[in-house]
Amino acid sequence: MSVEEEIKDIVSKIAHIDKSIITREGTFKEMKADSLDIVQALVAVEEKYDIEIPDEEAQKFTNFGDFVSFVEQEVAKKG
Repeated sequence: MSVEEEIKDIVSKIAHIDKSIITREGTFKEMKADSLDIVQALVAVEEKYDIEIPDEEAQKFTNFGDFVSFVEQEVAKKG
């Protein structure tokens, strides 16, 4: 399973939304995810991949694709 698919699983479970509505272009607001959902998703992804997502970086995410791209880069750095 790709990083993107695993993150979709995490976000869909936390925000209680169908995975099919999660697209790289979609925003968390469009997915009806509230701020608590977003924080929980960030923490869950950090734990899953043993990475850190600094608040400054998280604030730059304009859509789901930005979030996925950041995680993919961090995972690639770990090798």
